Amino acid sequence: MTDGKIVLIYPVVILSEHIYIYTYQLSMKLLSAVILLASLLPMAACGGNVGASAAADEKKPTLVERHGQLKVDGSRIVDQNGDSIQLRGVSFGWHNMWPRFYNRSSVTEIAKGWGADIVRASIGLDIDEDTFDKKPEMGYALVDSVVQGAVENGIYVLIDFHSHANNLPLAKEFFATVSEKYGHLPNVMYEIWNEPLEVKWQETKEYAEELLPVIRKNAPEAIVIVPTPRWDQNVHEAADDPITSDKNIVYSLHYYAATHTDYLRQQAQYAIDKGLPLFMAECASMVHTGDGVIDTASWEKWMDLADANGISWICWSVSDKDETCSMLRPSASSQGEEWTEGDLKPWAVLVKYYINRNR
Repeated sequence: MTDGKIVLIYPVVILSEHIYIYTYQLSMKLLSAVILLASLLPMAACGGNVGASAAADEKKPTLVERHGQLKVDGSRIVDQNGDSIQLRGVSFGWHNMWPRFYNRSSVTEIAKGWGADIVRASIGLDIDEDTFDKKPEMGYALVDSVVQGAVENGIYVLIDFHSHANNLPLAKEFFATVSEKYGHLPNVMYEIWNEPLEVKWQETKEYAEELLPVIRKNAPEAIVIVPTPRWDQNVHEAADDPITSDKNIVYSLHYYAATHTDYLRQQAQYAIDKGLPLFMAECASMVHTGDGVIDTASWEKWMDLADANGISWICWSVSDKDETCSMLRPSASSQGEEWTEGDLKPWAVLVKYYINRNR
């Protein structure tokens, strides 16, 4: 307390040289008024106004109710009314490593507490004994938890086949199953191959062309995210030879801002100029390993590019690993609604800010 004022912590992000300042000042007079107002709320609830307000909030349409089934129109994603929409959201980490966060409570916190429009379920393959190729029942169960959480909270959800290798036969099995179960839902999208490695565009194109009919059998109107070569970076190659058999697709662009700077933004701009619809299905602000400092300058340029072109984005990741891109500390509860500000690492705070910026 200084000069009759109390300094309170408040989440306002100032982006400058990786420093985050969260200060806000309230005068004693204002603080007293807040306390007085809080004391009157229970009495007001005995009347009709607060109850009516709460009822109105409950009836407020959700994001999915307002925008419905999304589709691709030219280079943009549009809603059921034909209006352009940009989704901003968060990806869960590898399901086999952080299954504890794959629950409805976490989705509720990300949707209501963070303001996200979309969450991504990253169903991993090949790296340990708990991946989908070894324990498919675990993968399906965790997908279901995230999808049901998204439905309950009225936000969109991306089901991601989180494989670096070409696992086409298993991908067909996976997407036949999940599209049959969720294909009727207007809020479900599908990412069919996460980050192909050093492969040619022709391989990823043929992969998508084989897999798309499997999904379309059950989910004819769902948006599908198509992979691009070199960790979903070579979107310029797809722009020169796009898929023509399906128009309701977007092309995946992944980046880590401290590594992927102007050269990749130029490749993205090339694809945009050629009319290729892009989706930043995984992105973050540090180096490509997921560690190191947050590059606020490069991140801001990526966000400006996304905003200028209505490109949706999803940030990596809800996990508690000792690295910059993991949004949570080990202290974080498995239940998202129990997370505290102290459980959030700087990257999570920055993501929350950008989700809500200019809204």
